[in-house]
Amino acid sequence: MVLLAAAVCTKAGKAIVSRQFVEMTRTRIEGLLAAFPKLMNTGKQHTFVETESVRYVYQPMEKLYMVLITTKNSNILEDLETLRLFSRVIPEYCRALEENEISEHCFDLIFAFDEIVALGYRENVNLAQIRTFTEMDSHEEKVFRAVRETQEREAKAEMRRKAKELQQARRDAERRGTKAPGFGGFGSSAMSGGSTAAMITETIIETERPKVTPAPTRPSGSNKALKLGAKGKEVDNFVDKLNSEGENIVTSVGKRSSEAATVLAPPINMESVHMKIEEKISLTCGRDGGLQNMELHGMIMLRILDEKFSRIRIHVENEDKKGVQLQTHPNVDKKLFTTESLIGLKNPEKSFPINSDVGVLKWRLQTTEESFIPLTINCWPSESGSGCDVNIEYELQEENLELNDVVIAIPLPSNVGAPVIGEIDGEYRHDSRRNILEWCLPVIDAKNKSGSLEFSINGQPNDFFPVHVSFVSKKNYCNIQVTKVTQVDGNSPVRFSTETTFLVDKYEIL
Repeated sequence: MVLLAAAVCTKAGKAIVSRQFVEMTRTRIEGLLAAFPKLMNTGKQHTFVETESVRYVYQPMEKLYMVLITTKNSNILEDLETLRLFSRVIPEYCRALEENEISEHCFDLIFAFDEIVALGYRENVNLAQIRTFTEMDSHEEKVFRAVRETQEREAKAEMRRKAKELQQARRDAERRGTKAPGFGGFGSSAMSGGSTAAMITETIIETERPKVTPAPTRPSGSNKALKLGAKGKEVDNFVDKLNSEGENIVTSVGKRSSEAATVLAPPINMESVHMKIEEKISLTCGRDGGLQNMELHGMIMLRILDEKFSRIRIHVENEDKKGVQLQTHPNVDKKLFTTESLIGLKNPEKSFPINSDVGVLKWRLQTTEESFIPLTINCWPSESGSGCDVNIEYELQEENLELNDVVIAIPLPSNVGAPVIGEIDGEYRHDSRRNILEWCLPVIDAKNKSGSLEFSINGQPNDFFPVHVSFVSKKNYCNIQVTKVTQVDGNSPVRFSTETTFLVDKYEIL
């Protein structure tokens, strides 16, 4: 098989992108592609056509053609197999089979074409290998960048510390009525040192402030919605693990909820009997409506700090009407729980473990019923003359919930600049590095159950999906609560404390 060229052209024979694998002038390839549409016989269903010197093997792709130009003595079966691989490569880099999209990703396609064919002969590769080769992902480069970012951050922290020391020295000197210490050996520079330190401090503090755009005042709620300061410590831990283990550890978007829970949770006065009620939701919706899957897992964790309260029974109130499936721990008396909603050990003489978290009850809910979606997200991108106008709105369907630190992350097209925000409820943050627009809402509850965001940017409707949502709540979704704790002997009440958390494992609109 000798493959002369591979090209994507219009139905009129205009070349959009072409890769020649043998010496061939531009005039020659343009002439071959211009003659290609005239040679096709519309009355016959063939995927190749021949001339006196070359053979065209082609496949229609909507308004375009994927064309391979080969010699006449090449193996037609191998040509067709190669053509199918070329046709599968194009959608990997282009979201739409249109002329503008092909032109925008022309170099990506040429690099992929070079992995398929070398010097006119096909390489033994598949689609997954082509993707790996073109990505050129380097573990060493990731390690180097992570270490460099940590070093830069440490240098900035050291610079801020030095600037604060100089500023403090200037203030102390002013109080004593003496000259402030200078920077170096030039006598006249002593007085300018303090003012320079102040300028350095002000400049650093100004650059370190987060670029959050103010928005209209929302109803009162948690004032810790945008507290994202825990990021630095996570990166340090990440680099330490890389240095010690040599592994690349990626922090997923879904972990934002656990970070938010750490920020949100106030100090809890733990009693001798403490229970943690935690739920995690995993939800996938379609962009045109319809719940593809929703799965929720919940658990009650018991922690006893005092041995004299180790023989207890927990009274559970279950007002769930969604059909949740409950399951007790194997050592818990299932019959007692079924008849009286009490969690106690099968052997009343035994005790619960001390100073350790024990899961005593867990539940699961899986459904495709749309009315069960706690927070609906409606994203409407519409093409306009200047690009794309995007309208996004949310609505809280479970009004008994109070969602805090809500972040709705909308992907944006790359290399098109920042979006132009029209109307917004809440605040937004544009991450140009990851090409994401984050819509931040401190609280969503019954008093603030709906809101909208409008923005404009260059792109296509498919560019703004999937949309990811994260939040944390101090109220659980399934109405399962602990109402009372009593001792096994005497049935006397026991003081207890509870901690309720509702987190997001995955929440996306595809």
